[in-house]
Amino acid sequence: MPRYLSMVRIDEANAPAEGPSPELMQRMGELIEEMTKAGVMLDTAGLTPTSQGTRVRWEKGELTVTDGPFTESKEVVGGYALIQAKDKAEAIEWTKRFLRVHEEHWTVTSEVREIAEG
Repeated sequence: MPRYLSMVRIDEANAPAEGPSPELMQRMGELIEEMTKAGVMLDTAGLTPTSQGTRVRWEKGELTVTDGPFTESKEVVGGYALIQAKDKAEAIEWTKRFLRVHEEHWTVTSEVREIAEG
């Protein structure tokens, strides 16, 4: 079965300063458990803020290293899920369910891409 990477994008400037609520974490945990039992979820995690990140860039034969935060970024990858599904439509349905567990004040976008095998 194909694997898909769902990159969860958030706007750090507008995300709740206190982070996810306990209720949101519980709903996420329940969905992740369901996905794991269904054999769909292979791996998932949240990421630390961009203020703790570093970008390494290769351009015109030169490497540059820049420590965060990255002020030019509106949306950043805040987490990911590695999903195994029968097709992209199924991967998107699981991703929709993940987005729906968030409260209305969250703005969350997921980009779902199939992993190129071989």
